[in-house]
Amino acid sequence: MVKTEVKRAFKYRFYPTEGQAAELSRTFGCVRLVYNMALAARSTAWNCERRRITYNDTSAMLTEWKKTEELGFLRDVSSVPLQQVLRHLNSAFGNFFAKRARHPRFKSRKRSRASAEYTRSAFRWRDGRLSLAKMVEPLAIVWSRPLPEGSEPSTVTVSRDSAGRWFVSILVETGVDRYPPVTSAVGVDVGLSALVTLSTGEKIANPRHEKKLQQRLAKAQRALVAKQKGSANRRRARRKVARLAVRIADQRRDLLHKLSTRLVRENQAIVIEDLNVRGMLRSRSLAAAISDASWSELRRMLTYKAAWYGREVITIDRWFPSSKTCSTCGQLVGDLPLSVRTWTCPCGAVHDRDVNAAKNILAAGLAVAACGDGVRPSRREPSRQLSRTPACGTGSRNCLA
Repeated sequence: MVKTEVKRAFKYRFYPTEGQAAELSRTFGCVRLVYNMALAARSTAWNCERRRITYNDTSAMLTEWKKTEELGFLRDVSSVPLQQVLRHLNSAFGNFFAKRARHPRFKSRKRSRASAEYTRSAFRWRDGRLSLAKMVEPLAIVWSRPLPEGSEPSTVTVSRDSAGRWFVSILVETGVDRYPPVTSAVGVDVGLSALVTLSTGEKIANPRHEKKLQQRLAKAQRALVAKQKGSANRRRARRKVARLAVRIADQRRDLLHKLSTRLVRENQAIVIEDLNVRGMLRSRSLAAAISDASWSELRRMLTYKAAWYGREVITIDRWFPSSKTCSTCGQLVGDLPLSVRTWTCPCGAVHDRDVNAAKNILAAGLAVAACGDGVRPSRREPSRQLSRTPACGTGSRNCLA
């Protein structure tokens, strides 16, 4: 069986001692402070002088900050997480200037994920026991699954979620067995009533995890608002809200992992639409439901798992009229409101809206794979006939499946 060498992170829960928790909390605070100060310096330099500050510049700034009396406490924590967060900020600005991401934002003590990254020089791995810099005792990790045999951690990321749970993510380079090749391919249409609809006609129900716990979450949030700010009761109420929120997130992540693994295992090619999810989230009526469905996270999982296991994810244009095109004759209907879930084509074919869309997505994806170019939305009038598969980027009818 063919193996693929990949970098893979294994995440485990651990229970720190009182001293370890205090040390890590200090580190989290210093990491957040250094990130925000470096971000402010880089933003000021760009906005005022149109001057880009490099990682080396911010690293030199960090050295100077440590020498001041006001920021001398930065010397008390490991320097590696502080350097790592400067590298992450540099990558974030690189993505921003390349127009791949938004401008980096400041980290909030309440809203940002508390984490710190340690490279090989800042932790010790010996006989399956992990010890971090500035700590004597190893972390009490719950090994829910073993690390790959013979693997050596290259990076360790420690984090604490909003519910107060501690996690350690261990990055290792390991071989992954590729799945044996198969001939099947599937089109995937995401939705809200059904989380995904497959071109085979199968529908995966949307469990709506957030909606199921909405009443409990709303009650906990009302109780939180009623508590006095700064009180112990308010801290306990905030923790209760956080526990419900992370429970929803855990359930959602578990479902998406199972679904993405199944699709990658069973199909050689998975065809999806390039949806503008960020734009859809601006809709007040649908934003909560779309966020709960986590379409972007499903796409991310499909992409990296397909790369691991020797599969292919094909993306088609978001403007391709998959719902309004008859998958039987190729005719394009004029108007098809979202409320219409079943429609009949003039050719006599009766279509379930989502299943029909998934079939068209698959056909368009196969055209992309055959022609090596993108799928453009059709410009023909609705009353005219279309070919079975929309024209690919080459414009040649010989490319149509």
